[in-house]
Amino acid sequence: MKPQPLRTKAPLLYRGVIATVRPLLTRVTRQDWSGGEHLPQSGGFIVAGNHISEIDPFMVAHFLVNHGHVPKFLAKAGLFDVPALGKALHMLGQVPVHRGTRDASAALGAAAEAVEGGDCVVIMPEGTLSRDPGLWPMKAKNGVGRLALMTGAPVIPVAQWGVQRLLAPYARRPTGLFSRHVMHVKAGPAVDLSDLAGRTDAQAATEATDRVMTALTGLLADIRGEEPPATPFVWKKDA
Repeated sequence: MKPQPLRTKAPLLYRGVIATVRPLLTRVTRQDWSGGEHLPQSGGFIVAGNHISEIDPFMVAHFLVNHGHVPKFLAKAGLFDVPALGKALHMLGQVPVHRGTRDASAALGAAAEAVEGGDCVVIMPEGTLSRDPGLWPMKAKNGVGRLALMTGAPVIPVAQWGVQRLLAPYARRPTGLFSRHVMHVKAGPAVDLSDLAGRTDAQAATEATDRVMTALTGLLADIRGEEPPATPFVWKKDA
């Protein structure tokens, strides 16, 4: 598809990254994209994506930028304290998340401000690469539900598949870099959370998150042409 003009301002460094990385991704991959019509034409919104490779953000960003949206990704607040990396993240306008705080609203405060300011904010609700044996979305943390209820913004599920052929989960080196693997990215309609409007309790956040993940898993099932597990995989870090 022909890239659309950016709808929001992007820092100069971000524009430089786009100018450098987008042509590279176009050369080394092929794109099977659909559902762009579901992305809002104005106002802030949340994108919820599945997480199967360390380079997922590049593929999701490629899709969103070509549809005119400058995505901001959530990143652990601690990364912003790393001298060179933190400066780059700030200059790119990325969003810190203060995990571990007792105040869920404070943890997502910067993300909420970005959405309410008209930005496209991307969150990977699982919080880590999928441990599901088939790389299906796992049971997610409820951050995406909390952010949706805090802001009232649309949540657009965006599923992607194929990136694991370029960089396998936890791999450090890409494979088949010049094989032009197909990157499938599919956006769905905004998840209906209207009956939860006005609520910010944990139960509502969990329900909102579950609906988002159900929609996301359904999109991935359409891409793969397969049936997902009946229940999402639950990863226990300390197990």
